[in-house]
Formats: sequence, structure tokens, C-alpha cells
Amino acid sequence: MRDRLVECARDLGIELRPRRLNDSTRTVKDAAAAVGCDESEIAKSIVFVADGDPVVCVASGRHRIDTEKLADLLDVAEVRQAKADEVRAATGYAIGGVPPFGHDLPVLFDETLLHHQRVWAAAGDPHSLFEVDPRELADCIRARIVELGENDH
Repeated sequence: MRDRLVECARDLGIELRPRRLNDSTRTVKDAAAAVGCDESEIAKSIVFVADGDPVVCVASGRHRIDTEKLADLLDVAEVRQAKADEVRAATGYAIGGVPPFGHDLPVLFDETLLHHQRVWAAAGDPHSLFEVDPRELADCIRARIVELGENDH
């Protein structure tokens, strides 16, 4: 799985060095603790279903994605978070390991991630992360940069 992701990153012009960690990185809190960063520096990839079509939102770990705002951004009637089987079917990855690329889905990218020099994102499984410049990442994956949520804290 990770080899496929590294190859995909190379094709996008990103040098990916996944870090395999002993601790789970499945949750934002776990991921931030595992690499010693602030939760806002975790770029979580969450799959939503928008009028029946999957879309990936890459959001700051500090944000909860507002589905009404997302529906407006996508100009759709209904948005809901994808179920585990839908996530795997749409991306090839399990929840907690979905990377921001390596699938052919549209990506919406949380503008607040651009406030950081580096962010950490899932590298294909719930124990692996990679560090990347968020501007470079958003550019390489041709993500649509938007305001995705409101600060939970």
C-alpha cells in the first residue's frame, strides 16, 4: 500500500517519506501525539458522499467539517460522511489511513492548513504518516482550497 502511495507521490512531484509508527495514528489526537505536533498540523482526509458521489476533504485536525457549508461549496443538495465500506471502495484505503491523494477523487483542501510550514497526513494505513509542505501538497493534487469548517476548540 505504502509503495503504491510513494510512487503516486513521485508522479505528482512530491518526495514522500512515510513514517511507520508503533502507535496508532487513526485519530487526530493519536497522530499529533505520535509525531509531536499540534492537532492543527494534522491534515486529516475525510471522505464524504455528495449527492451520491465521493469527495475527499483534507482538513485541519482542529476542524470539524461543516456538511452544510460543504454542500454549498459543492453545489449539491445532500452531503454525508461516507461509511467505512464506501471509503474503502472509493479510495482503496481504510478510515484512518486515507491519504490526500492516490485516488481519483476531487479534493477540497482546508485553507487553514496553509498557515503551517509543514503538516502531517495519513500515508495509507492507520500507523503511517508523512510530513509535507501544505502549499506544495495542495498544488500538486490540484485541490480546491476552501474554508471547510469551524474551529472546535
